[in-house]
Amino acid sequence: TITVPDPLPTPSQDAENLRKAFKGWGTDEKAIISILGHRNADQRLKIRQTYHDSYEESLIDSLKSELSGDFGKAVTLWALDPPERDAKLAREALVAVIVEIACASSPHHLIAVRQAYCSLFNCSLEEDILRKLLLALVSSYRYDRGEVDENIANLEADKLHDAIVIWILSTRNKTQLKATFNSYKQVYVKPIDQFLSLLQTAVWCIETPENHFAEVIRSSIVGLGTDEDSLTRAIVTRAEIDMLKIKEAYNKGSLVIGDTSGDYKDFLLTLLG
Repeated sequence: TITVPDPLPTPSQDAENLRKAFKGWGTDEKAIISILGHRNADQRLKIRQTYHDSYEESLIDSLKSELSGDFGKAVTLWALDPPERDAKLAREALVAVIVEIACASSPHHLIAVRQAYCSLFNCSLEEDILRKLLLALVSSYRYDRGEVDENIANLEADKLHDAIVIWILSTRNKTQLKATFNSYKQVYVKPIDQFLSLLQTAVWCIETPENHFAEVIRSSIVGLGTDEDSLTRAIVTRAEIDMLKIKEAYNKGSLVIGDTSGDYKDFLLTLLG
């Protein structure tokens, strides 16, 4: 949904105009939107490099210094190189966001994210996550007697927290599973359905990522208040990938307009085309 002007200004011209937008009385937010909001990832990277070479300053640092609030967060995220952006999101993220990055990205992009993560934080993404998501359908047979072993319940509650172990769900009787779910809730202070919802996130991100991100947008604006972080993440990370499909799946774009305002709204609308 990104539109790029034709003819396209040179990176030097864009860097100079951004510099002008930062100087003087107040910041020219409209100029920043008109430049960065209409440049693709490769073009933004060249602008960042040129800006640094010309002024010996980081464009990202300048944006952070000049902009604030949800608008500042959105523009700063957008200005980052996509692998670097996803690496930063993964560093700060909830588990569900890491599932988004892992399952809704191409293998090439995911490798770039892992490389960026290692470069930025001096450790691997895998080391930081620690708990790997494992899918292992070991057996379709479920032992069906009613005895309960509390030691097994406690042990498998740990396994359910640390990995997606399908064989637990497919081989234990219902009474045993209820005991395991109970133990899981006592140990991790959250119901098992929150864990299992990650399975739904992973499936949607793999099969129909547009449906997942349409739901992220919908959930971010329903009810009292707006979850600006989720709304920003969904639009900024998908604008250059599948936003047209997301808009079709969502089919209620006016709600996004109605729940945002000012420069933040203008910037999101720019990315939405």
